[in-house]
Amino acid sequence: MGATIDADGRFSGYASLFGQLDQGGDIVMPGAFAETLRRRAPARVRLLFQHDPKEPIGLWDEIVEDARGLRVSGRLLDVVPRAAHLKSLIAQGALDGLSIGFRAVRATRDRGTGHRRLWAVDLWEISIVTFPMMEAARIASAPDGHEARLAATLGAAARMFS
Repeated sequence: MGATIDADGRFSGYASLFGQLDQGGDIVMPGAFAETLRRRAPARVRLLFQHDPKEPIGLWDEIVEDARGLRVSGRLLDVVPRAAHLKSLIAQGALDGLSIGFRAVRATRDRGTGHRRLWAVDLWEISIVTFPMMEAARIASAPDGHEARLAATLGAAARMFS
């Protein structure tokens, strides 16, 4: 298993997955984020803790739709005290949830199930959370190329204490 966060606080994962029912009864459809991503650079989508607008903790470097869902890569900022704590929690596997904050632009509701299909959303923020509404929306790894740096950092720290 690859590292979930590197020494610089970089991580990646999926903030939303297409076609999956979340705990709120929503199903995000492929292409739902296309307009937001065309209009808004990743750094303009806020990286928050627990959806709290008073808790910005970093920046998104990349937010893209792929065949699976909304793939994100971001970094926690060490100058933010909460971010330093989160880096440790993520590295130890104690925290890994991701969740989106949005406004539905175009949605339909299934009359039989009551589930809402989100065809277009205005994405405001993506948060690191304890309990994601979509169970599979998780931090998965450090972005490509950062695992080697993390391994070197951890190896150097291990040598210092051995």
